[in-house]
Amino acid sequence: MTGICDGRVAVITGAGRGLGRAHALEFARQGAKVVVNDLGVGLDGRAVLAGVVPDEDGTAGQDSPAEQVVAEIRAAGGEAVADHHDIAAWDGAAALVQTALEAFGKLDVLVNNAGFLRDRMLVNLSEQDWDDVIRVHLKGHFLTLRHAGAHWRDQYKMGNLNDARVINTSSGAGLLGSVGQGNYAAAKAGIAALTIQAAAELGRYGVTVNAIAPAARTRMTEGTFSELMARPDDGFDAMAPENVSPLVAWLGSDRSRAVSGRLFEVEGGRIGVADGWQHGPTVDKGGRWAAQDLDAVVADLIGRAPVPGPVYGA
Repeated sequence: MTGICDGRVAVITGAGRGLGRAHALEFARQGAKVVVNDLGVGLDGRAVLAGVVPDEDGTAGQDSPAEQVVAEIRAAGGEAVADHHDIAAWDGAAALVQTALEAFGKLDVLVNNAGFLRDRMLVNLSEQDWDDVIRVHLKGHFLTLRHAGAHWRDQYKMGNLNDARVINTSSGAGLLGSVGQGNYAAAKAGIAALTIQAAAELGRYGVTVNAIAPAARTRMTEGTFSELMARPDDGFDAMAPENVSPLVAWLGSDRSRAVSGRLFEVEGGRIGVADGWQHGPTVDKGGRWAAQDLDAVVADLIGRAPVPGPVYGA
């Protein structure tokens, strides 16, 4: 199997189903050797499916989602190994990086994709549901970035030139907000900011960091956008996860070397670049404002600023 990622080693988290599975298959199709990371948990992150409980060394049975994806890749002539470490745990994220190094001798691409939902309106959201979603999405991105980044820094210091890639997974919810998803939206907004931060810090080591905000039919979205998720009759399934993966594979290839610190929205055949927070209209009095004088000032600033996009579900 050869393609634009020929010879590269890619780690993909949450790759047992949905978008992660599509990413893993596309990277293999493009010639990459793939580490398929997945805990095999339920949609809410609580129940381990099919009775597969990962051992301390990250191994699990052949019926685990990760092993099934590995089998698909190998059946198509590609190379892949499964990994079942918890990427939101310090040792688990470190072990995931080590899995790639031990299996394939190097690490070129990290795709952070793992996540789950605990949707509630803010006034009904429990502390545990907040902590768990932030842990897996935001902390999970940080820990894999931390350990992979440290590896690439060490390679750089030893005189080995990196041509490495990180692709994070944000969301439209993180860009605009989403009613009933305060924990998820906050985590995804944090991932967008972390992407910019990591791009600035890791660029010196030969690492690019970008993010995607995808829209696709997965276990996480079928209940939320059921009407939009219907499979069409015209032959093109705009909500298929496989539509997102070619961009992810391109971002993981050597062709994307000049692109870093960017967030791409992708849905069906549509790809766009999202703009983050930027300095907008300002006014400077040259001294301290009096509170009672700010009515007209704030109205003028808002009048000259772009109108924010609507919150999803509002």
